[in-house]
This record gives sequence, structure tokens and C-alpha cells, in this order.
Amino acid sequence: MNRRAFLAAGFASVAAGNFSNLANPDFSFVHFTDVHIQDELQAAMFSRRCFEQINKHRPSFSISGGDLVFDVNSVGPERARHLFDVYVETEKLLDTPVYHAIGNHDVFGTRLQNPSSLPDTRNAKAMFEARIGKRYYSFDFRHWHFIVLDSVALTPEGEYSGFVEQYQMNWLEADLRRSGKDTPTVITTHIPLVTGFLQYGDLAATMPADQLVIRNSQSICDLISNYSVKAVLQGHTHICEQLVYKGCQYITTGAVCGNWWKGPRLGFPEGYNLLQVREDQLEARYVRYNKN
Repeated sequence: MNRRAFLAAGFASVAAGNFSNLANPDFSFVHFTDVHIQDELQAAMFSRRCFEQINKHRPSFSISGGDLVFDVNSVGPERARHLFDVYVETEKLLDTPVYHAIGNHDVFGTRLQNPSSLPDTRNAKAMFEARIGKRYYSFDFRHWHFIVLDSVALTPEGEYSGFVEQYQMNWLEADLRRSGKDTPTVITTHIPLVTGFLQYGDLAATMPADQLVIRNSQSICDLISNYSVKAVLQGHTHICEQLVYKGCQYITTGAVCGNWWKGPRLGFPEGYNLLQVREDQLEARYVRYNKN
């Protein structure tokens, strides 16, 4: 969580300057994901246009769903720090508090050529934690509870898989129990928890399934079905999708970068999801931003 998000814990109700919101339980927020910022392909310029359009909605806060940069897996520390600096500077345009999830492209050094230099999980994610914030955490806004998960597990060979490790599962269960069964809740994860992408996507033939969907999704779905989890916000595949399972919406948001800054991805344009909360219900609308 960045400094604005910290301040939002106490002042989000008046962040937009509208004091009537103190008595209004309804609010909106934005989920954007897969920015993949870089120096090339005018990525920073287009990201600024996206963030400027997000500001026009005047959401209460934003959630960045991971893969902030492209990418720090296989570059040296100087380039990696530069990419995070570019992202942080560009994100300053947002008028809202921003909460972040970590994506597989945000994990440093796992594909460096020298195998002996492969970092362990903690070190590989240390740069994200130092520059952006915690990998998993929760926060409250009005009467809703929000949880952000780290869904990126690393292998000794430097590959990643979608997996929520046991220590984080224990934390998730304790956090849900503490929040209570009747509290409307939203979970954010970079790698999808539930998706149809394995059936219709274009990567199943070239990538293992556990790089496209969380490997232990059944355990997580079984756990959250005992609570009032209204939605799981997902990214990673750069497509738009919405599935409902046991009353929970699994919403995959299209990428800010589209097809890695080369146009739409599988027909899905560059954009973000605008989410409207009314009492204990949530609705998502995908919004394409104007790149011109």
C-alpha cells in the first residue's frame, strides 16, 4: 500500500471532497491491471492517458492488479529499479489511493542467465515490497472488506506458477474469520482463481496450466464459499471475462497494455473495470480508455 492508500484508511470518506459521502454507503472503485510499463512503445504515455480517464470517474480508490512493469524477471537491478521508478512516477497522476497486487512480471531476477544468482522467493519479491508495498494484506472501506493476495509462487528453476502458499492460506482464513461471515468482501489476485481461459485461450498449448490459473484454486474457493465474498478480481490473461460460482463473481479485467502495447488482445481492447457498490451488491463495467 502506498502513502495515499495509508492516508485513505482514515480519510477515504471525504477523499473526493464530498462530505455527503459520509452518510452514503454506496461508492465506486476501479480495478486496472497488467500495465506492463516500459520505456518502449509509448507505454508510459498511454498509461497516463488511462489514469487521467480513471480520474474522471472520481472513484473512491483504485486497485492495481499486478504486472505493473515489463518486466523485471530477466533484467539487471539497474533496469529493474528504473522500470519501477517509471511506474511509480506515472501512477502519481491518479487522484485516488491505490492498492497493489504483485504479478509474475514484478518478480525480480528469476530468469537471469546465471543459475547460481537465482533469488529465493523472499529476495525475488523484495524489490516489489520496497518500491510498491506488501504482497498480501487486507483493508476496509465503509462496510466492505478487501483482500489482496500474492498468487505468484516460484520454482528453484526460476519459473513461476499460480499458487497461494500455505502460510498465506492460513493468513487468509484468519483474516476472513476476523472480518466475519456477513461482511461483503472482494478479493484481488493477479493470476486467475477461476477462469475459462484454458478452454478458449491461445496460451494453453505453450504454457502449463498452473501458469494460467491458480493451482490450489479448489481449496481457496471452498474456503471463501463460507463467507460473503462478492467478487474475485483477476488479471494476467489480458482478456475480459466474468464467471459466477456459488454466488461469487470471478471477474477478469482486460489489460491496460492490451496485447503488450501492440493493440487489443484477442479482440479485447485496452481498458479497466469500473465497479459500482450499492449496499451489499457489486456490478462491474469494462471501460476502454481513449489512447488518442
